[in-house]
Amino acid sequence: MDNSFLALFIVGLLGGGHCAGMCGGIVGAFSLQAPRQGAAALFVQLAYNLGRIASYVTAGLIAGWLGQAAGSLLALQNGLYLFASLMLVAMGLYLLGVTQFLAPLERGGQRLWRRIQPLTSRFLPVRGIAQALPLGLLWGWLPCGLVYSALTTALAAGSAVKGALLMLAFGLGTLPNLLLAGLLLARFTRFAQARVVRVVSGLLVLGYGIMGFVNYFR
Repeated sequence: MDNSFLALFIVGLLGGGHCAGMCGGIVGAFSLQAPRQGAAALFVQLAYNLGRIASYVTAGLIAGWLGQAAGSLLALQNGLYLFASLMLVAMGLYLLGVTQFLAPLERGGQRLWRRIQPLTSRFLPVRGIAQALPLGLLWGWLPCGLVYSALTTALAAGSAVKGALLMLAFGLGTLPNLLLAGLLLARFTRFAQARVVRVVSGLLVLGYGIMGFVNYFR
């Protein structure tokens, strides 16, 4: 399997503290209004996350298509590859707690989010799947530095399909943090935020980024 798929899955999975901070409160808020027991509650949570991940995949498709369009320009394609490797290094350093580079990226996405956010009120309160799915589609565009960083890898993929699949891998990595509820969610979040987990995951992602540089200069 392409290392970039595994790297983005790990970033999504073990960047869990960031995900819980960005979206956990949103999930908790609409969970108080949505069905809270049995299969209905599970389906509502699945619908929300399906919508959220679908937005990531759509963004990856667009980024991959843009990278594909630039593929005929070798210098630009090489530049995108190096940039994606640099972002993997930066994400590894973020997971290690060395840098907070994600904050400026999130501030940059606020302009788009200000246009999208008013639409979310149409689907609140959440009573079922019919509200949860479109709400997830909209909240998938919430400014998030981890998402933007992952998109740089999709941009360098050189293929719209691969870009979409890369963001699917990232989205699936984020799923446990935002799907699980109650005590289990708290336990998983504590696991994702544990120092040893962040160090190991940060070193893995950092290693993938460094490998990208090494492969480029061979």
